[in-house]
Amino acid sequence: MSLRVLHILDHSIPLHSGYTFRTLSILREQRKLGWQTFHLTTPKHIDCQLSEEDVDGWHFYRTPVAKAPAVRRPGLDELEFMRQVEKRLMEVAKTVKPDILHAHSPVLNALPALRVGKRLGLPMVYEVRAFWEDAAVDHGTATESSLRYRLSRRMETYALKRADHVFTICDGLRNDILARGVSARKVTVIPNAVDIEAFSVGGEPDGALRAQLGLQTATVVGFIGSFYAYEGLDLLIDALPRILTARPEVRVLLVGGGPQEQALKEQSVRLGLSDKVVFTGRVPHAEIQRYYDLVDVLAYPRHSMRLTELVTPLKPLEAMAQGRLLVASDVGGHKELIRHHETGMLFKAGDPVALADTVLQLVCQSSRWPDLRATGRRFVEQERTWQRSVANYQAPFARLCQVKPTA
Repeated sequence: MSLRVLHILDHSIPLHSGYTFRTLSILREQRKLGWQTFHLTTPKHIDCQLSEEDVDGWHFYRTPVAKAPAVRRPGLDELEFMRQVEKRLMEVAKTVKPDILHAHSPVLNALPALRVGKRLGLPMVYEVRAFWEDAAVDHGTATESSLRYRLSRRMETYALKRADHVFTICDGLRNDILARGVSARKVTVIPNAVDIEAFSVGGEPDGALRAQLGLQTATVVGFIGSFYAYEGLDLLIDALPRILTARPEVRVLLVGGGPQEQALKEQSVRLGLSDKVVFTGRVPHAEIQRYYDLVDVLAYPRHSMRLTELVTPLKPLEAMAQGRLLVASDVGGHKELIRHHETGMLFKAGDPVALADTVLQLVCQSSRWPDLRATGRRFVEQERTWQRSVANYQAPFARLCQVKPTA
């Protein structure tokens, strides 16, 4: 089927995040289906005053940021934000003449898309990648008992019930959406996945980089990504003394940056581990593979909270696609992806002793490594490619736009 799909996005490349990488994968696969895709970002796309922009061969319509008020106005600022998005979306929709509006999280994108879809007589689908209110809890800008949280949840439920179809990234989010009274027939999972051709198994460590970071003789436990509180990197540092007691050559390599970076550095100093934890800072995306190749065991020690119990991350899939060894906390988002003792090792969330013992168990059982690596790679090849995942859009889109799906 040939469709014209207008995507409404929080932000896009050239910003790098799990959000932008998922977006690009979806767009590539939708185009392989013969669809035309158009792309509008909201004022949250940082530092862009252009109305349109080309990035790496992709054309984006932007919503230039209006002058911010001098004082934060809770509620009013969000209403003004949605007014700006609605106005710009109407302009773009009239220009590109889409068959369908495809709004992606957060809900501040979905509500303007609902209004524009109604005014133009277009179907609107809403793709939930996480719930805005849960992200606010992790960032410390709301609590689950706060008025802001309750209002945000009501807005989310309102949008979910009125969208023509709902997509989401995993079963945890799907179950939460169904519990809000949304019909199961109206909800489709588009799982996180990888472009399997972009990942190869068995990269060799860069000796010069290893020496530069002081890791020549080290067994490296690493994390590559953004340092948010929910990632649980504080737990990894807490677990390190117990690991060092049995394996003194172990070093922790933290590649990236984010809100928790300074706190993690201070924690390392406080525990006397400043020479055992290596912080690289943010590195160019093109260089990431060199750092992956230094890591013996990747660690994903996410804390248990609504966000991590409901949402599946991309990083463990990328690790499995490379045939990497990994340990991860047993939060719901990880358990959807990782099969304990088959594709990786799970430990009790929030428990540094369990994390340390699981790392030691894996490091000391090298005879199991080939099977773990091969099984993880096979899981991704067979179940988690973007081609397979994006194919799930076809039936709902065909029904809403009254066209035949592509064979």
